[in-house]
Amino acid sequence: MDPATPAVPEASHATSPEDLILAVERMVRYVRQSAVTGGLSMAASAVLGRLGREGPCRLTDLARAEGATQPNMTQLVTRLERADLVRRTADRSDGRGVLVEVTDTGLEISRQRRAERAHALDQLIAELSEPEQQAVRVALPALARAIQDRQDRS
Repeated sequence: MDPATPAVPEASHATSPEDLILAVERMVRYVRQSAVTGGLSMAASAVLGRLGREGPCRLTDLARAEGATQPNMTQLVTRLERADLVRRTADRSDGRGVLVEVTDTGLEISRQRRAERAHALDQLIAELSEPEQQAVRVALPALARAIQDRQDRS
């Protein structure tokens, strides 16, 4: 076996949580790296995606949601603003507050990057056997639901 090719456990063997997390990390890294439109960093892409899904957000809330410091998020938002991907607007509910919102250009780049990631994942799934494809198509949405359920409970 080629050392660069990971061993695939047979269906009869239990896969450890460590093996699963390595597989998830490898898959996520591969899919994320397949998105190249706009030449954005992973952090910038994540911010655009979040703003596109959830709407305008205060910078402090955006930093917290993305696990970044406020100074780092401020720098990132400034770079995205200069590239016309986001804009800052007054918070109508609090005149002192500022919201960050995605622009139409930012939405389009985010949409293209999501399409690139979806295509990369689809190509990976197509390389699997039919039973493996079915398992992935059932397991990934089930895991997403479990994550959402946990977030809803918190």
